[in-house]
Amino acid sequence: MNKNSIFTVVFFLIFALGSAQENSWTLTKCMETALQNNIEIKIRQLEIKKTEKSQNSVLNRMLPTINLYGEQGYNFGSTIDPSTNGRVSSNIQNDNFYLNARTNMIDFSAFANAQKDKINIEQAKAEKEVVENEYKLQILESYYQVLYAQELLKIQKEQLKQASFNLDRVTKEVTIGNKPQSDLYDMQLSFSEEENRNLETEHLYAIKKIQLFQLMNIVDVVTDEIVLEPYLNEADKDFDNELYNPKIKLAELNYQNSLQLIRLERAVNYPILSAYYGYSTFYYKNIKQANANTDSFFNQLEDNKSQQVGMQLSVPIFNGFRNNKKISASKIVGDKAKLVVEQEKQLLDKQVVLEEQNKRNYSQLQHKLMEKQKFAKASLATTEAKFINGKVEAILYSSVKNQSLSADFEVLKNNLQLQYIDLKINLLKKNQL
Repeated sequence: MNKNSIFTVVFFLIFALGSAQENSWTLTKCMETALQNNIEIKIRQLEIKKTEKSQNSVLNRMLPTINLYGEQGYNFGSTIDPSTNGRVSSNIQNDNFYLNARTNMIDFSAFANAQKDKINIEQAKAEKEVVENEYKLQILESYYQVLYAQELLKIQKEQLKQASFNLDRVTKEVTIGNKPQSDLYDMQLSFSEEENRNLETEHLYAIKKIQLFQLMNIVDVVTDEIVLEPYLNEADKDFDNELYNPKIKLAELNYQNSLQLIRLERAVNYPILSAYYGYSTFYYKNIKQANANTDSFFNQLEDNKSQQVGMQLSVPIFNGFRNNKKISASKIVGDKAKLVVEQEKQLLDKQVVLEEQNKRNYSQLQHKLMEKQKFAKASLATTEAKFINGKVEAILYSSVKNQSLSADFEVLKNNLQLQYIDLKINLLKKNQL
């Protein structure tokens, strides 16, 4: 074999392997792709960025505010001459400039607001995780619905093959006179029923796959060529015992935020110590006395400047009990948020208890189904031997064969259900597979 032939073979092998991987989807791949395509999650991510940009630290809140003001005015008629502070009958042009700076050196509301900003960021992240967790549960359910239909279709195709084989065999025997015509009618009816069931399952399988990929916001794939992987190692992962549910975390953050709101309302009753600095100057000109001996613009700004430095202590005394009412209302909001935390924990506990009971039920059923599968295989082996020797009718052999295939599917379906429950419990308790 020459080099070109070898390269061609290698190329086609790599292409075939890549195509198989592309058409085979695991639950992990579905989840990762879905999370990347979900618009609601992208919106929540932008909300997190917006909240982070809006955050102000304590230092940032303590930075001084500086304002520069400038104004130009004209006074006509009787007015005050700024140079003498005496009333004169003339027209005066005034240009005033102010520079003010103020900072709060002690402000308890700044500490409360800074802490509240941090909690707001964590809240935005928790809200995103809640959306992700609910979305993962939807993907998980849809994924396993497709798996059920996919595995059922495999079983029914095997049943259809067996029905076709039996139909051909009975048709030949009827033709040569070894079987009565009634046996052919029975086999034709059985084969028709198998065809109808197979077609219904194919339709269900196609619909469920389309629904799954629509849920993942994927529209550029041919779902007919997609195959889901039925067995997942992810379900066997071991996690620590620490509970992490996004809904509970969000409820706890809401409670913490309500406590900060109480602190913020109480801060209004505390004194505020501020430091300030002011700088001002002005220029004036008597418009009627154009030839008057008036200092130049910059000389006047230099001569008329004044500065002011000071500290101010503001102590709230009485506000009509309005703030006390706000504090009382905030405490009620905090008590409500605390109850919501307990409510979310109760709802999660109830849901997990139900899922764990379902898991125990399916585990017990698995043992019985495996026994049934064992008996069905044994019955099939003996019936097949009798059928080959012509001791049983084809319709009986077909029925036993279908019973064996159905037993195989029941075991497989129950195993898939156990996988589904394990993964669902992991998502509920840990927010991961």
